[in-house]
Amino acid sequence: MGTMDDAGLDLRGISAVLPAGSEVKILALRHYMHQHPELSNEEHKTQSKIAEVLAGEGLQDPSVFHNTGLFVDIVGEGNGAPVNIVVRGDIDALPIEEVRPDLPFKSRHPGKMHACGHDAHASIAFGVVLAALAHRKHFAGTVRVVFQPAEEAEPLGGRSVAQQGLLDGFDCAVGMHVNPEIPSGTFAVLAGAVTKSSDEFQVIFRGKKSHAAWPELGVDAIAIASAYVNELQKLVSRESHADEASVISIGRFHGGEATNIVCDRVVLDGTLRTRSPEARRKLRGRLEEFARHIAAMHRGEAEFKMVPGEPAVVNDPVISGHARKAIADAYGEGAIVPTRPLAGADDFGFYAEKLPSVYFWFGCYDQTLGNVTHVHTPEFGVSDQDVVRAAGAAWAIVRELQHSINEGGTCDERVRN
Repeated sequence: MGTMDDAGLDLRGISAVLPAGSEVKILALRHYMHQHPELSNEEHKTQSKIAEVLAGEGLQDPSVFHNTGLFVDIVGEGNGAPVNIVVRGDIDALPIEEVRPDLPFKSRHPGKMHACGHDAHASIAFGVVLAALAHRKHFAGTVRVVFQPAEEAEPLGGRSVAQQGLLDGFDCAVGMHVNPEIPSGTFAVLAGAVTKSSDEFQVIFRGKKSHAAWPELGVDAIAIASAYVNELQKLVSRESHADEASVISIGRFHGGEATNIVCDRVVLDGTLRTRSPEARRKLRGRLEEFARHIAAMHRGEAEFKMVPGEPAVVNDPVISGHARKAIADAYGEGAIVPTRPLAGADDFGFYAEKLPSVYFWFGCYDQTLGNVTHVHTPEFGVSDQDVVRAAGAAWAIVRELQHSINEGGTCDERVRN
């Protein structure tokens, strides 16, 4: 591979850090996964394929977790204090029909596609495996590469990673995500919260049926639920700091049986998102408090249920600084571009909650190739070159962290102690 691709983008970092032949192996896995997408908690064939390509590199017995996930450890044979790093690549797809007839490796399974780039992420993680194996004599410690299922839907694979101790004893974690808001060939690394937490809640309002002509004889659950929907937005507009970027949304509203009957039961389902752990705790309590008080005010009752989801992904400022340096050293300062935190959620938040972490973005926006839509859309796309570039960036970050933590002890003291 030369130092410039057809679009004139600097690829010297790829040839510098990834072993020869890596691109072919990375893209072979990427194309297979894209053609054979599997939904959250159903990734059995994907798991088997990843185990197959790992076995081809001499890693015969990867560890299984969460039923459909697996991970491997590459133990360094070099000198110096050991540095232990976790790298995550998620593997699940989405229930979306792909509309990309231009792709030679488009999905072969109707109604399923890798619309969030997880085929790219897993292939990038495989690239880290290849590089770690090739460089194992030059580092001390362990590189654990996690091929994580179920990022998109409960039960979440990231929660299993944290609960099952897969992060115990490690110094830091590295995650990545494709970002269609920045150009192909570029990267972004922010410090602080870069995604939001995501919790689901359900409220069941109960009233009393009556004939619609005599509403005073009943208790209208629709009126109660409607008041709740209106009032809870004040939790954002009047009780939340703007920097917390909290959002409360009601996605489902079910109730009523006939036009002439006062409804006695309404079920609401919604989500709570925020960048702030403090706001998350406060708003959870206030959502329930509002439900019970509004129901009582209208002579009804409320049953509240919260289903905790993933925490926000929070980038450690020191680890993020090393990541930016690694990318700049590999691809040049111009490869790093500014961007904004995203409003979506990612269960890499469970990793970042346990370990100092960095979650970097690699761009995919490319009008020439038709990669112009956001994630979770039928037209979403990521070029092969974006995948290979990001694999080089991920390994460059790992190597930079190995050097910096070993030499300066810059990893968070709560981990070292």
